Amino acid sequence: MATKIPSLNWLRVFEAAARCESFSRAAGQLNMSPAAVSQQVKALEERLGAPLFERHAHAVTLTETGRAYLPSVQQALLTLEGATDGLFGAGPAQQLFVQSVLIFAHGVLARGLTNFAGLHPDISLTLTTANQPHEFAQGFNDMQIVFGNPQAHGPESDRLMGEKLYPVALPEVAQGVSSPQDLLQHRLIEVATHRAGWPYLFDHLGVLPGTARYVYADSTLMAMAMASEGGGVALARAPASDKAMAEAGLVPCLDFVSVEGRETYHLVYPDRRALRPPARSFRDWMLDWTKGLDD
Repeated sequence: MATKIPSLNWLRVFEAAARCESFSRAAGQLNMSPAAVSQQVKALEERLGAPLFERHAHAVTLTETGRAYLPSVQQALLTLEGATDGLFGAGPAQQLFVQSVLIFAHGVLARGLTNFAGLHPDISLTLTTANQPHEFAQGFNDMQIVFGNPQAHGPESDRLMGEKLYPVALPEVAQGVSSPQDLLQHRLIEVATHRAGWPYLFDHLGVLPGTARYVYADSTLMAMAMASEGGGVALARAPASDKAMAEAGLVPCLDFVSVEGRETYHLVYPDRRALRPPARSFRDWMLDWTKGLDD
């Protein structure tokens, strides 16, 4: 099947010309002639079947299509440059690429990375976040921190920690909840991607949720933000959500309610024996760092 993915050289030339708004200035940066820049841009436009620049006497400006295309090209070039430098540059063993589910990165990793950097000052960590399965399949990573089934992301993994669920809301809302049944008087903010949500909690509490009113969010961080604006009652997923809960000014609705979740966080990688030195160091640190959080 034919592809429209163009030459990397064409993309580099396009990015420089768009940034400089001049074929001549781009030529100077790329150590090429202006004519060669013009030819490569034209070849790219012909390959894509759309004009990317409007030509003027002494300058060029991006078309609407060119402006829409530029951010993706710049991001792709930066990603490729970073991965190449990290793996094949002056210190390939010290560059580390980790991808984590967002709530874990926000609530657990963020407060531990200063400790990791102090123990391993020679390791340069690039941390990216994701929530959806297709996001975890994009780009290169030494290891990933996922929630749920680790086999869906890699052949080897370590269990890091689980979660505890309990209802949280603004203090004035929480004060009006004295029993699990009272939760049904409020809008319940549900994160639809989780297997354990409000129905799971109600089942453990022996509450029939027939009159429950749900509003949906795509992440726990968003659910906390909605609850902080008086949008309803959210579910804490401790300890990963502790930071988001505190930042949102939320408190537990029922001190005696806390239910173990159904899924856990895992550190995933292709092959433990093939881990590069910085990845081995991160794995050892991660297992130790989370040891005291899963009580």
